[in-house]
Amino acid sequence: MSDRYQGFVSTPIGKLLVKNLGLPSPTRLERYTEGAPLVSGTVALGGSGRLAASLPTVLDGLGIASTTDSSGDAKFKGLVFDATGLTESGALIALQEFFTPLLRRLETCPRVVVLGTTPEALQGSARVAQRALEGFTRSLGKEIGRGGTVQLVYVSQGAEDAIASTLAFFLSPKSAYVSGQVVRIGAHGSTHAESAADWSKPLAGKVALVTGASRGIGEHIARVLHRDGATVVGVDVPQAANDLQALMTELDGDQLLLDITAKDAPQRIAHALKEKHGGVDVVVHNAGITRDKKLANMAGDRWASVIGVNLTAPERITRELLDQLVINDNGRIIGVASIAGIAGNVGQTNYAASKAGVIGLVDSLADELKDGITVNAVAPGFIITQMTAAVPFATREIGQRLNAMSQGGLPVDVAETIAWYASPGSTAVNGNVVRVCGQMMLGA
Repeated sequence: MSDRYQGFVSTPIGKLLVKNLGLPSPTRLERYTEGAPLVSGTVALGGSGRLAASLPTVLDGLGIASTTDSSGDAKFKGLVFDATGLTESGALIALQEFFTPLLRRLETCPRVVVLGTTPEALQGSARVAQRALEGFTRSLGKEIGRGGTVQLVYVSQGAEDAIASTLAFFLSPKSAYVSGQVVRIGAHGSTHAESAADWSKPLAGKVALVTGASRGIGEHIARVLHRDGATVVGVDVPQAANDLQALMTELDGDQLLLDITAKDAPQRIAHALKEKHGGVDVVVHNAGITRDKKLANMAGDRWASVIGVNLTAPERITRELLDQLVINDNGRIIGVASIAGIAGNVGQTNYAASKAGVIGLVDSLADELKDGITVNAVAPGFIITQMTAAVPFATREIGQRLNAMSQGGLPVDVAETIAWYASPGSTAVNGNVVRVCGQMMLGA
């Protein structure tokens, strides 16, 4: 499942062709390894909004070195700019004044985060200026290069103390394949967050349910949640029994074999979680299938099976767990959508409808949930798996190159994003859909 093109362009002849033909030259992305520091370098801080004074303390609590003095010629691993104080369009020049001198002083795979105020909560020129930040960050994400990422985090009034988990994610290699995203903190429900007792094991003592857990992205989700301290309950179809049992044994987890579309599946899941674990803290709806055909040629069973597995089952399971109070306070509901549900895809009207529906599930529940329970989704782009390895070469190459990083992502990139949502420190992160796609150039 390696990227052969990326390997080729790192050879002497590959470098020559890249230089002479203008071919994409993807940077090998840095990814987090257990036990490593969140940031291996210094983060430069700028801006003068309502978050600026607290940023050094927040980063210090995460073990991240930072400085407000960016003079000289030192290099930086990350940049954080507090733009909450920009209240009219003329003030946007502060972005250029801070970033232009520093962009050439960034190390490989740098992280950039701009902090703003949720525009919907503002009026007049302040709303205009804050909305402008989206165009700035998305464009910078496509310029930064060298494996860099750029994010915009809107922080609602009152949510100032709830930014630590999000900064930990976006400033670290855990967000290697996430760029050009807009995240809202405190826009739905709680504006506060628990402090993780141990940032290296934020899910210690928590129980996490993962559907479709036996292989692929689901396997990596289970592994990352286990790494972060959770007891994982893996769910998959009986045909995947051997793979699921082997994985759950390795992770010291639990397993549940069933078809999530079965009429009694929600009740069986709820019963197992209550009886064996006393409830659940994290619910990840990962199980999904494709049955691709253009709509003109699509049979009814292809349509129904995709909608049933990808959308109706997560709806029914979520509702049952909520109605039976199986999800513990400060719990997490996380859906796996897709950029196909945002941008559409030829031959995938059924799949795209199901994944857009997952986003709809987030929208419908975000303001309904109580007791610190949140709902969010990830929307993966081209992720290198055994399934995508079977895609025709030309189609696969196009899929991997049409993003700001000129490469496909890995299953762990999706898993790390889910782990950020799952953190107890992410209670104010609610109602978001984050694309894990290397910032696709088209459609999404």
